[in-house]
Order: sequence, then structure tokens, then C-alpha cells
Amino acid sequence: MYAQLKETADELAGVLWREHTVYRERGGGVVIRGEHVGRWISLGPTGGRDQALLRAGRLLDGGTTAPARTEVVVDLTAGTAELAAVCRSLLAEVAAVAEPVPAGAGRARSAGRRRRPGRAARAARPGRPRKGRHTSLGSFFVLLCVAGVLGAWLYSLFGRPGY
Repeated sequence: MYAQLKETADELAGVLWREHTVYRERGGGVVIRGEHVGRWISLGPTGGRDQALLRAGRLLDGGTTAPARTEVVVDLTAGTAELAAVCRSLLAEVAAVAEPVPAGAGRARSAGRRRRPGRAARAARPGRPRKGRHTSLGSFFVLLCVAGVLGAWLYSLFGRPGY
């Protein structure tokens, strides 16, 4: 299966990008990296005969790969042109999701991501940017109360005359 995936990946890489790198991944699949476009495509085995799992994603700044944004099962007996068309549509979806958010838009969520259940969204504060962790006034009040209780307890033990 690896030989068939490698051969198909080499043909696809030549059709899709002038500059590319083809290598084997851990799971037995083949990855095509297009450094100049910041995208990657992976062909992996699915368990079915003459079928492959085609996944696409983007490359991060450090050269690492981001998780796959889109995936589809393809028939390897289809021609290279048909597979290239499927790859182009997946890459177009990845590019649409990976578009940078304009600076004035605030915190917009990307279309492909979902919020975790039970998690409240944080509201962005337009006033001041946070530069680090700050101890708030409420935290100081709690510390003051703890110190007062500790002081009262110590006074009750050692502060009374006669001991």
C-alpha cells in the first residue's frame, strides 16, 4: 500500500506545486509539503483497497504542521487530474479557514472551530492591554482577611495576660 501511496503522492506533488517535499509519515502514509504556499497534503491508508484518506492542513511559522482542517476518502484508481482537483478544493478550504483576522475585528472565531461546552467566552477588554499577571484588589482583601484571622488566633493563644 505504501508504494502505491508514494507513487500517487509523487504524481500529485508534480501537478500541484513546483516546489514540494514528499516524505513518509509515522502512520504509513505520505505527506506532500508545499513550503512556499504554507500548506500540506497527506495520503494515508484507510483499510479499504485502492482507497486513501486525503487530509489537508497548513504549515505553522516554525515549520511544524497544524492539525488537518479537512479530510476526505478518495479512490486511488481515479486519474491524477481528478485527485488533483480534490486536493485543490481541500487546499482552498484550508486557505479560507486560515485567512488572518483584520486587526479591528476583535476576537472573531474561525469557521471550523467550535467552543467547548461549559466554557464561557471571555470578553475582550478594549481599554488597557494586559502585560502580565496582576494581583487584584479582591486578592489583597482575601489575604488581609486571612492575616486578620491568623492574628486573632495567635492573640487568643499568646496575647492574654496570665499565661
